[in-house]
Amino acid sequence: MNLKEKILEDIKDAMRQKDDFKRNTLRTLNACFKQIEVDERIELDNERIYKIIASEIKKRNEAALAFNKGSREDLAQKELLEVEILSQYLPKQLSDEELENELKKLITTLKISSLKEQGILMKEAKNIFKSSVDGKRLNEMVRKLLS
Repeated sequence: MNLKEKILEDIKDAMRQKDDFKRNTLRTLNACFKQIEVDERIELDNERIYKIIASEIKKRNEAALAFNKGSREDLAQKELLEVEILSQYLPKQLSDEELENELKKLITTLKISSLKEQGILMKEAKNIFKSSVDGKRLNEMVRKLLS
């Protein structure tokens, strides 16, 4: 069963359990999938689905920050609950220690010595780590190691 099928099954389970919040969150996510499939005339694979979920999580985190600044803690809390639900569908994220160790190995393998070669390292790291690390976190760690 691929990830999209699992999400559809979880929507059905949420409906059976009368969990409207989870059902609505997952339906919104499924609508994003369908929109992309129709627009690009493709069938989504798991890796692309991970990217979409990460993007949706990022949107919700930004919205929560905006709601907090606007003194709307109730709406911020709703966004954070959605993040919690969506995060369950992402692969296990690498810890900072694991990420640092793997990047050090990659730096040695690619013989990278300066911050000027950051793009080469980032491209290779994204291909290796895929969805198991957030791009922002990866960028920060690469800069730290190359400085």
